[in-house]
Amino acid sequence: MTTPTDKVFGRLDDEWAVLCADADVRSAVYEWLMADSLAYEIAAATDSWVRALGPEQLLAALRPAGSATSDELADAVLRALLKRAAGRGRSATLAARIVVQAMVPAAVRITRGQVRPFGGRTHDDVGHIVIAALYETARSGRIHHRRGRPAANVALDTLRRVCRELAADHEELGQALTDADEHLVPMPDSARVITVHLAAANNGLHAAGDEEEITTARLEVLELVLDALENGVLSAAEARWIAEHYRTGAPRDTDAARAAGVSAVAVRQRRSRAVSRLTASVHPTA
Repeated sequence: MTTPTDKVFGRLDDEWAVLCADADVRSAVYEWLMADSLAYEIAAATDSWVRALGPEQLLAALRPAGSATSDELADAVLRALLKRAAGRGRSATLAARIVVQAMVPAAVRITRGQVRPFGGRTHDDVGHIVIAALYETARSGRIHHRRGRPAANVALDTLRRVCRELAADHEELGQALTDADEHLVPMPDSARVITVHLAAANNGLHAAGDEEEITTARLEVLELVLDALENGVLSAAEARWIAEHYRTGAPRDTDAARAAGVSAVAVRQRRSRAVSRLTASVHPTA
């Protein structure tokens, strides 16, 4: 059965099909990729002929299968699009629209996370707000060059815009949420949980679609680990070991060791050293 969220984002897919069939759009995309020296990499990654590159291949490059090489290409392509989207004219509008299409999976997650189950905004309403926020983020000119996937940063910026919009609407309408306290975490906490969830998923700290219950303690651990990862205190592997160890239903060290190709003792020793560095970064005098 089709849900309201499917309808909102389904319209984007319909528009995308029209864009892909537009000869002018295909020509513009090809010229961008050649100008940005990305055409041959995308052609190789998508098994396409360079002259045939269009929006479909661009989208495929922006949603990689998961290898390190494809992730690096996706980052480069997204940054190039964000630079173009920050400009003026039809080219900037088209670049921003492609960014929106690439970020639809994240937009769907944000929409579902922000719909109030007790009434108020509908999936349709929130979906439209998320799409508008995503487009504004793409056009904002904020290009993320720091460590971490730029797609994750675009999603977080979008979430912040959505939360501000919903919070402002809440104040304007004066909705009484007293009776909903048992069903919803207040907006700041809800936004914090979703923000951390997205950042953790995009940094491989838990599996995509992980529905673990985030307690306050778990939230703080993930935030500390994400900050340490961004600042270079922890490696990606160390961040995963710590994040996995301090959660409900965490796998045994033997499972983590098997996945890393080392012994369980080595995993414990490396995690212990990583925790020590993490603690020292939080409390420098310790």
